[in-house]
Amino acid sequence: MTFLEELNDENISGVAYKNIQVKKNIISYFCRYGSSTIADLCKALNLSTPKVTNLVFELIAEGLIKDLGKVSSTGGRRPNLYGMIPESVFFLGVDVKQNHINIGIADLSKNLIAIKENVPFLLSNHQESLNDLINIIKSFVKGLPVNKEKILGLGVNLSGRINYSTGYSYSFFHFNEEPLSKTLEKELGIKTFLENDSRSMAFGEFSSGVVKDEKNVIFLNMDYGIGMGVMINSQLYYGKSGFAGEFGHIPIFDNEIICNCGKKGCLETEASGWALTRIFKERLKSGSSSLIFKNQELTDTLIDSIKLKDIINVAKNDDVLAIELIAEIGEKLGRGIALLINIFNPELVILGGRLAETGEYIELPLKSAINKYSLSLVNSDTKIKKSALGEKSGVIGACLLVRNRLLDLE
Repeated sequence: MTFLEELNDENISGVAYKNIQVKKNIISYFCRYGSSTIADLCKALNLSTPKVTNLVFELIAEGLIKDLGKVSSTGGRRPNLYGMIPESVFFLGVDVKQNHINIGIADLSKNLIAIKENVPFLLSNHQESLNDLINIIKSFVKGLPVNKEKILGLGVNLSGRINYSTGYSYSFFHFNEEPLSKTLEKELGIKTFLENDSRSMAFGEFSSGVVKDEKNVIFLNMDYGIGMGVMINSQLYYGKSGFAGEFGHIPIFDNEIICNCGKKGCLETEASGWALTRIFKERLKSGSSSLIFKNQELTDTLIDSIKLKDIINVAKNDDVLAIELIAEIGEKLGRGIALLINIFNPELVILGGRLAETGEYIELPLKSAINKYSLSLVNSDTKIKKSALGEKSGVIGACLLVRNRLLDLE
C-alpha cells in the first residue's frame, strides 16, 4: 500500500500509522522550509538517521520527494539535499456561491494549476441542487490533465453553518443522516472536507493574498449574505462549535424584516447583497429609473429577474440608482465593521465578496461610517484593504485548508 493510499485508510494502526505520521511530518517540513538534508530533518523531527533515511527513500520511490544532489560545501563529505515534488499530489477546491460555482486544483506548493470560474449553478436545499454540484465536480475532474489518484483531497465551501470537524452542513444539503462530507466522498471517491465559505475565503487571503506580517485580521465576505473569517495570532478562529463569524446575523437594526436565519433586525436585512437586490427592485417598482434595462418596458417579471451581479455591473456603468443604494449599504456595513474594530482591534480588515467589486462606491461611505462609529484610538491602528484574490480566494482557501489538514500543517 502506498503512502497516498495509507493516508486515507482510517484502519491503519501500529507501526504503519507511526510511519505515516513521520512521512507527513517530512513532507510538511519541505512545505514550510523548502529543501533539506537528512541531518536537518533528523534534528527537526527528533528521529534517528536510519529511520528518516529509510522513510525518505520510500517517499522518493513513491514520487513524492526527490534527491536534489549534493550540497555545496567548503570541505568534508557533502550531504545530499532533498525536496518535495510539487506535482506529486493535488488538492481540489470548490467554492459554492448562490448562483454559480468556482472550482480549481492546486499542487503541493500551493500553485493553482487550473481554475474554472462562474460555472452556472443554483444553490438550494434540494437533492437536485446537490446532484448538480456533484456532476460539476465530476466533470471538472474528468477534464483535468491530472490522474485522479493524485488528488489527495477535496475542499467544499458552503454558506451558513458548517461544522468542519464533523463534516455536517446545517444550512444546505442536510437531508441525509450521514455527514455531507461522507456523502460527497462516496459519490466522488475523494477524501472530502467541508468549510464555511467566508472562512475559507479568509484563509485564502491569509495564506496567499493581502496579508503579509499581520497576525490579527478580519476578512469580510460581502456577497448576498455577510460572512466573516477571523485570524487571531495567525490562527483561523472557529469558536467552540465551529460556527464563529456570523457577522451578518448581529441584531443591529430595529426593523420587522425577516432575515434568512428566521430572526428580525439582522445586519443582513439592511446591509447585504440580499438587501441591495430587494431594495433596488422595490425602488424600480415604485417608479425610480435605472439603466439596468435599456429600451425595455419594465414589468414586475423583468424586475424580479434582477440579480446582484446585474446591479453591480450597472453601477460600474454609472447608474445613479445603483450607486446611491450601494452607498447606503456601505454606510450601514461601516457601522457594523466599526463594532468589530472596537471589539477585536485588528491590524487589518479585508473587504471581499461581490460587493467589494464596486470599489469606491461602497468603500468611501463604509470608511466614513467606520471613522464615525469606532473609537479613533482603535481604528487608527486598523488598515482597510480590498481582497487581492477576488473570486479566487475561496478556491485557494479550500485547496490550502485540505492540504494543511491532510498533512497536519498549521
